[in-house]
Amino acid sequence: MNHIVYSLLTLATGYLHIMNSSKQRETLIGSLLAILAATAWGVSGNFSQLVFESYNVNLEWLVTIRLLISGLILLIFSQISGRKIFALWKDRRTALRLGTFGVIGMLGVQYTYLAAIAASNAATATILQYLGPLFITAYYAAKYKRLPTRIEATAVILAMLGTALLVTHGDLKTLAISNKALILGLASAVTLAIYSIIPVPLLKNNDSTVVLGWGMIIGGIIISLFKSPFSSEAVWTFTSIASIGFIVLIGSLFAFFAYLTAVRFIGPTKASLLACAEPLSASFVAVLWMDVKFDTSDWIGATLIICTILILSYNSNGTKAVEK
Repeated sequence: MNHIVYSLLTLATGYLHIMNSSKQRETLIGSLLAILAATAWGVSGNFSQLVFESYNVNLEWLVTIRLLISGLILLIFSQISGRKIFALWKDRRTALRLGTFGVIGMLGVQYTYLAAIAASNAATATILQYLGPLFITAYYAAKYKRLPTRIEATAVILAMLGTALLVTHGDLKTLAISNKALILGLASAVTLAIYSIIPVPLLKNNDSTVVLGWGMIIGGIIISLFKSPFSSEAVWTFTSIASIGFIVLIGSLFAFFAYLTAVRFIGPTKASLLACAEPLSASFVAVLWMDVKFDTSDWIGATLIICTILILSYNSNGTKAVEK
C-alpha cells in the first residue's frame, strides 16, 4: 500500500510541476489535442464505413454535407471572431489558388478517402492515405532538382514494403483488397499531398480557419452539383443520425480545431508526429468494432508505413525537427 501511495504522490507532484510551467502546460495541452484530433479522424473513418455498409448512405451525399456544414460553421466562427473572411477574394491569384485548393485539395482528399473506405475498410484506407508524406517528399525533391537523401530513400523502401504487406496480407502473389480500393487509397495519398502543398502560400498571410472554411465550402458546392445535400436515400435511425453527426461535428469540426490549436502550441512537426495516432486508432477500432480482420503481416505493414511518417517528419527540419 505504501508503494501505491508513494507512486500516486509522485505522479501528482510531477503533474503539478508541469502545470506550474506555462510552456510545459502548452506542450501538454497541445500534445493531447493533437492526439485527440488524430483519434477523432481515425474513429470518424469507421463511422463512415458503418453508414456506408449498414444505412445506405451515399458517398457523394456524405462528402457534400460534411464539407458544406463544416465549412459554413468555420466561416461563421471566423467572422464572429473578427477575422476578415472575404479578404482572400480581393486578389485574383489568391482567389485562384483558393479555388484550386477547394476543388483539387479539399474535395479531392475527402472524396478519395471516403471512396477508399467504401471500397475496402476504414483501417486500410487510412493507412494508405498516410503514404501522402512520400508524395510530398517526392514533389519537393523534383521541385528543387535534388536526389532523395539516404533517410528519404529508406522511408520510401519502408513505405513500399509496408504497403505491399498491407494490401497482400503477406502473400505477394495476390491482392487482399480490390484493385479499386488500392487505386483509391493511393489517390487519397496523392490528394493528401496536394491538399498539404497548395495552401502553403495562402496560410502565410491568412488565418488557417478561413482558408479551411472556404476550401470546404468550395469543395462542397462543387460536389453538390452532382449530389444534392437535400436528397438522401439513407436509412434514418438514431444510430445513423448519431454516426453522421459524429463524422461532421467530431471528425471534421472538432478534429480540425483541435489540430490547429495543437499546431499553435507545439508546432507543425510535433503535431504531425502525434497525428500518427490516426491510422492506429482507425486500425484498432476497425478490428475491435467493425470486425475487420488484421493479421500479423497487416500490423507489420501498418507499422512500417507509420515509421515512414515518423522518419520524414523528424527529418523535415533536420535533427531538431521534434522541437517547435
